[in-house]
Amino acid sequence: MHIATPPAPCPPSTAHLALPFFDDAHRTLAEGLVPWAAAQEVDETDDRAACRDWVKRLGAGGWLRYCVPAAHGGALPALDSRALVLLRETLAYHSPLADFAFAMQGLGSGAITLAGSSAQQAHYLQGVARGELIAAFALSEPEAGSDVGAMQTIARSAYPSSASGQNDHRSTFSLTGTKTWISNGGIADFYCVFAKTEPTGGTRGISAFIVDANTPGLDASRHIHVMAPHPLATLQFDNCTVPATALLGEENGGFKLAMRTLDIFRASVAAAALGMARRALAEAVHHARQRRMFGQTLADFQLTQAKIGEMAALVDSAALLTYRAAWLRDEGEKRGGTRVTAEAAMAKMTATENAQRVIDMALQLHGGRGVEVGSKVESLYRDIRSLRIYEGATEVQQLIIGKAVLQE
Repeated sequence: MHIATPPAPCPPSTAHLALPFFDDAHRTLAEGLVPWAAAQEVDETDDRAACRDWVKRLGAGGWLRYCVPAAHGGALPALDSRALVLLRETLAYHSPLADFAFAMQGLGSGAITLAGSSAQQAHYLQGVARGELIAAFALSEPEAGSDVGAMQTIARSAYPSSASGQNDHRSTFSLTGTKTWISNGGIADFYCVFAKTEPTGGTRGISAFIVDANTPGLDASRHIHVMAPHPLATLQFDNCTVPATALLGEENGGFKLAMRTLDIFRASVAAAALGMARRALAEAVHHARQRRMFGQTLADFQLTQAKIGEMAALVDSAALLTYRAAWLRDEGEKRGGTRVTAEAAMAKMTATENAQRVIDMALQLHGGRGVEVGSKVESLYRDIRSLRIYEGATEVQQLIIGKAVLQE
């Protein structure tokens, strides 16, 4: 059950902004975002309505402008991983659903930013930045999650007939198949969909398409209900026909495009986990100072102090890996796009696993109040669990890191 987000016991610390990973533009961003996020009150009982509300608020506040480049209404010349990290960390501290709404605008439109034609970028990105269009990223399938090459959704091309008999230009693509676990499914205005244009080509036979939500042959009505409610659905494509202009990037270049998109946002998943962990730590400290037991506060017990110390170390270690990954990605872009897949995987794995531990310890310190439905630590306990799975489960991150180390 989601309720209106309760106020934080104290505003999050901004001491980390002094670290050399950030510059003045990032510090200015945070100075405006922190009070804005703290002032928002959204009823999250209905997750789908709340997500739409958050998108509108984030758009009106100018925060979604960090999801697209300046050429299309964005705040910065290009997507900036450190800005995304700061936004997601702060939003997740106050409301994981706000973080979700922001993140999906970036992830759902990221492939258009990276590979879209001028017409595609002009049509979609400004709407995303203003909060007028809700975006979604449709990659996973019932039998193809981490194993992207196993996807079975097919995109068949059709050619117009001509008097000369030359069929040089495709007119349409017809998509047939199923996508599942699609965030923003059912509320998105468009989907970046990945499908096989070469059915036997594995990852080399995947292409990307922009599919508007009202396209005939697309059914997004099968909602998926999970322990931490947010808009999630299964998409069914039944001869869903899109024009050739819906092809996103190069034909059969969809796998690389998907991985490039995920690379940008993987460090920001770590930031979302970091924000939740920081909130859990703040809740634990506040509770320990207030709760009286045996003539003293819970905070006076050495065992409590040891737990708080462990939680703080877990938070800071995750923060350093997260900020490093974002900084390396931004620095790599200046040098022509050096990939930082392993570093992002380290950040994602460590931050999500550490956050799970921190939130669990915070709940334990709250005792019975920690499992009361509607308490902040109870909702955090449900919210954090999915982050250890989506955009690559912890085990997948371990494989990525291990392979990178062995290849060095």
